[in-house]
Amino acid sequence: MTADAKKRIEQLRAEIRRHDYLYYVQNQPVISDQQYDKLFAELKGLEEKEPQLITPDSPTQRVSERPLEGFATVRHIVPMLSMDNTYNAEELRAFDERVAKGLGHRDYDYVVELKIDGVATSLRYERGILATGATRGDGRVGDDVTANVRTIKAIPLILLGDAGKIPAILEVRGEVYMPTKAFAELNKQREKAGEMLFANPRNATAGSLKLLDSKITAQRMLSFFAYATGELPQPLGKDHYETLQTFKKLGLPVNPHIKKAKNIDEVIEICNDWENKRQDLPYQIDGMVVKVNRLDQREILGYTGRAPRWCISYKFAAEQAETVVESIDVQVGKGGTLTPVANLTPVFLAGTTVKRASLHNFDQMKRLDVREGDTVVIEKAGEIIPQVVEVKKERRKAGAAPFKTPKKCPNCGGDVKKDEDGVYIRCLNPDCLGKLKERIRYFAGRGQMDIENMGEALIDQLAETGLVKNVADIYKLKKEDVVELERMAEKSAQNVIDSIEASKTRPLWRLVAGLGIRHIGSQTAQVLAEQFGSLDAIIKASQDELQAVEQIGPKVAESVYEFSHNDRNIAVINELLSAGVKPEPPKKEAKAKGKLTGKTIVVTGILAGFSREQAEEAIRKAGGKASSSVSRNTDFVLAGENPGSKLDKALKLGVEVINEKQFVEML
Repeated sequence: MTADAKKRIEQLRAEIRRHDYLYYVQNQPVISDQQYDKLFAELKGLEEKEPQLITPDSPTQRVSERPLEGFATVRHIVPMLSMDNTYNAEELRAFDERVAKGLGHRDYDYVVELKIDGVATSLRYERGILATGATRGDGRVGDDVTANVRTIKAIPLILLGDAGKIPAILEVRGEVYMPTKAFAELNKQREKAGEMLFANPRNATAGSLKLLDSKITAQRMLSFFAYATGELPQPLGKDHYETLQTFKKLGLPVNPHIKKAKNIDEVIEICNDWENKRQDLPYQIDGMVVKVNRLDQREILGYTGRAPRWCISYKFAAEQAETVVESIDVQVGKGGTLTPVANLTPVFLAGTTVKRASLHNFDQMKRLDVREGDTVVIEKAGEIIPQVVEVKKERRKAGAAPFKTPKKCPNCGGDVKKDEDGVYIRCLNPDCLGKLKERIRYFAGRGQMDIENMGEALIDQLAETGLVKNVADIYKLKKEDVVELERMAEKSAQNVIDSIEASKTRPLWRLVAGLGIRHIGSQTAQVLAEQFGSLDAIIKASQDELQAVEQIGPKVAESVYEFSHNDRNIAVINELLSAGVKPEPPKKEAKAKGKLTGKTIVVTGILAGFSREQAEEAIRKAGGKASSSVSRNTDFVLAGENPGSKLDKALKLGVEVINEKQFVEML
């Protein structure tokens, strides 16, 4: 059986790679999604029976079974630089004049590409196999997001073609992005779960690439376009356009709308054309990228300190539309925040029909003077969530009155209070039914405890009937409680109970995120879980201990501390634990040991021989902990030029301050 299984497994892998190539590179699928899924399921089944035949480059091995504990850093051998921007035809012509002057002639052409609104990413292939995926970071050092990059089906795990002709090292630069449809679905799910919506696909993509659990990243339907090379032994073609054609032969997806232009007039024509039809694309773009085509001419033009002289970005103007504010509602969030929302006459904008727009807060609404019945201008400006940017006051109907800021919670009638030194108004009633519903939705959401089968209608009933008065009550539910609710048959009720039971052993960070602590999202929850290792340790941590954690600032530390010292919150946590919730602690990898083992060091100011990222990486490699804030637990502050307030705090607390020379000696 093993010989036959091996042969069939190899056939299936080759077939699946071919279909990935046809779908993502050629844009010419020849089988349906169901047929593709059938091939994949067959391969997975065979590999489960013959696990010794599983290889890292198999299509089934895209998702890591174990969540990451954190992100290592990757140094870019060839820096990933930024681009200068232009905003009109005159600025494009000025760029063209600089190119002509730099080359001393006009014998050159351009390649014009869509500027995908995503996250610049570097893929490193070694002997044709994907070895590393990294974010741009600061251009010189990025985060190692290989586990998440592997989940993106558009990115080949192994390059196509003759292995002998593929460079031993090939670094591919490109854009990871989220298609508009996938983004809309993700925000729909987050809204149902009571989670904060992503502002745009770029933010959603960045957040998805920085998740510690690649299983969640795999659900985000990210995609990829390759557009440049980084480190490689020799060029893949004589010019940029030929390089892109080589990418396609290797199985790397290249945007199909790339065009050559023989002069700046053609460039401008292409840019104008796409500004008018960009809404037809299945993904977001915020402009165009114009590149000198020939590689030898790029060498002559060179670079400034931050950007190449041979390319430039042309940014589109923000898309706007006029509509009417039919009414204004006030929503109550899980933390009690009251948010005004404009209900609009439906209008088509940037590829979607817009019916609602957040007015953010009551101060912002007053500044704009938005009233019911007003004609307003809404804008996306690269942001998917629309915003009101202008009120056409000259068209305001007589008698339109200003919207009154609520004095009471619109949901429960309880008292409200404005944040000190802030703009948000919050309901103070801890038993507000609106807050409770949002807390349950958030707790059960995919980004937190991921309790399946707990839809919006069920959550409303659980709260309104009093079956669930806090999130701990979810784990006290019995099948006979749920089956009595509307639209709940025996099987549906059992599915709910099974989902609740399955969520009891979710990773610790999910529980921390689900508690609804102010300022704590999934990424910060992962940081806390990794640092403290248990819920009990997080609760008992002092503000100084919390603030000493890298990526935890004073406001977050204060918020966690206050939450942990609220008797009502502690009672809910104890109820959760008593009900059988046993969060899985993070798996700790063996830490590096060196001369700084056990030492916490804060880097501040400008160093001569290190960037801050390099210094912090050196600290970690030597076994130490690089922290972003100074506390009594800090062992040293490494101070360069212009150290700022961190040095002042170190001196105040009596923390030892070292210079760069002393730091090098320590290493």
